[in-house]
Amino acid sequence: MLSLVALAVAALPQVLAHGGVLSYENAGTVYQGWAPYNSPVGQTTIQRPWSTYNPILSATDPTIACNDDGTSGALQLTATVAAGSDITAYWNQVWPHPYGPMLTYLAQCPGSTCTGVNANTLKWFKIDESGLISGTIGDGYWGSGKMIDQNSSWTTTVPATVPSGNYLIRFETIALHSLPAQFYPECAQIQITGGGSRAPTADELVSFPGAYSNTDPGLTTDLYSNEAKTETTYIIPGPPLYGSGTGRHNTPTTPSPHVCSPHVCSSHVYPSSNFHPKRPRCSQVRSMRRFWLHWLYDLRGRKYLPEAKRSVILNPSSKALELILLLI
Repeated sequence: MLSLVALAVAALPQVLAHGGVLSYENAGTVYQGWAPYNSPVGQTTIQRPWSTYNPILSATDPTIACNDDGTSGALQLTATVAAGSDITAYWNQVWPHPYGPMLTYLAQCPGSTCTGVNANTLKWFKIDESGLISGTIGDGYWGSGKMIDQNSSWTTTVPATVPSGNYLIRFETIALHSLPAQFYPECAQIQITGGGSRAPTADELVSFPGAYSNTDPGLTTDLYSNEAKTETTYIIPGPPLYGSGTGRHNTPTTPSPHVCSPHVCSSHVYPSSNFHPKRPRCSQVRSMRRFWLHWLYDLRGRKYLPEAKRSVILNPSSKALELILLLI
């Protein structure tokens, strides 16, 4: 029993390893990003300051715009980027979360610079996205998996039709290996030159916080449900892509409630007064399965064990999992 607990504790540093965007590249120029664990004194970069590798766990978190309080750095820089050119964001290597979408946004700043403009006051529009590329939700190839295959980087083309001006560019990956979903956004200041004349439409513009809801279907996807084994459609959160909007404001929709898989646990929700401590809730079982699956992912050099072998740990009826559930 103690050895199992020790094993779980030893795995925690790897399970909790996360990160963010560390640098950018455009037209052959590399821009080093903010160093979140260094002193902010003297740091000068195009990236907005951010303070932790830990994920944001709520779609309404006040720091979700740029993984910070929305302000610019004391020695903030701005990169000049031509409309129609590519800009690449590089994450820490190797990025550990292969299941989830990649998204890129722009927000135009008023006036002659973005320095001093709070990111939470801006209107954002999405210029790039990649969700489930192939396969099923539970075991498919995702945008974040492609990012990992591309040397933990993501390249977005700045649309040639975007008006010239000062912008924040926001690269984001959302990890779905556990719920609540994990948000990893970072922002950088750019000045777009040689742009076009197509402004984003009303339904393409969103605020952060506000662009996402914690009940969005794309943020409540359970990778380990029976449905995920066959489902091949994933709804990417956020507004329609720039250039595809209708000009009308979107009407929020309410997703259907998620039903727990009978193979995972009972679909009955126990009232708190009748909850039996020996019988885990649906959310507890799913949480433990996600923990062990993510631990196995890190343990085996970011490669999953064969289904037959990992089922011993991931099957909620197994003695090992039952023992762990009794210990927590």
